[in-house]
Amino acid sequence: MRVILAPMEGVVDDLMRDILSSINPYDLLVTEFVRVVDQLLPEKVFLKLCPELLNGGFTPSGTPVRVQLLGQEPNCMAENAMQAIELGSHGVDANFGCPAKMVNRSNGGAVLLQYPNTIHDIVRAMRQAVPAEHPVTAKIRLGYEDKSLFMENALAVYEAGATELAIHARSKVDGYKPPAYWEYITEVRERLPIPVIANGEIWNSDDAERCMQVTGCDSIMIGRGAISLPNLADTIKTGAAPYSWADTLGLMLSYTQRELSGRKSDYYPARIKQWFSYLNRQYPEADTLFRELRIYKTTEEIVRVLEEAQQRLCE
Repeated sequence: MRVILAPMEGVVDDLMRDILSSINPYDLLVTEFVRVVDQLLPEKVFLKLCPELLNGGFTPSGTPVRVQLLGQEPNCMAENAMQAIELGSHGVDANFGCPAKMVNRSNGGAVLLQYPNTIHDIVRAMRQAVPAEHPVTAKIRLGYEDKSLFMENALAVYEAGATELAIHARSKVDGYKPPAYWEYITEVRERLPIPVIANGEIWNSDDAERCMQVTGCDSIMIGRGAISLPNLADTIKTGAAPYSWADTLGLMLSYTQRELSGRKSDYYPARIKQWFSYLNRQYPEADTLFRELRIYKTTEEIVRVLEEAQQRLCE
């Protein structure tokens, strides 16, 4: 079984990848997308989004990282795929699943699910540019407005030469609303001879087991669930107990210390509140604490609230 951390734009940056890979036995982490338009991007763009490239493409705990690209022009995607590989990425992934309106308006992400031929051309160009020993992968949803092209898109990725395919079991229009339609992944897995990775509505180890039973996949990708329950991958792979609220609060304070000493410290209030929005699903205590700190806008005030909460747990 493989457990892969999903790319989540604006959520799973290099610090979050470091934090999560230090407490979970992830098999692979995928970066937030690198936006490709009409040119070969300079090295600094890749290194800013994926500083792990300076460490051989590994997190400090040794988990491999794969750069994800988002774009619509095959030749540019191919050039930048090769750039990512040369810089040390463990394979390269193509994003055909991002549902963000701004991305879709510029012909990127899930909007391309309406055009299987374009998906094929992009993946084929990337595969031809990247040496065979390096994986070229893709992530799709089940469709854009509906699911009528789900198999055509999956076949387009496979026939273009992709190494494996991750499928988020919803359409773009579905967004993130339950349920996830795992049965569609089953059909793809039965049809394609390459590995298929199941993604969507995996919040705990029971969900992971049911997803693998329904789809027949032995690889899963977790996203929001991995933020909601920080050691989710560990519970799935080793049967570890889910983190307690005290464990998670301690992890948040560790994250806080490192965030404030890094280059994104100005964004800390927004980022920590964003994390709380995911934790609320798993921990009632998170909702209570968020109600207390949401009125604060400065880093100092928020850190004080977190430290006081931890002190109360220790009393």
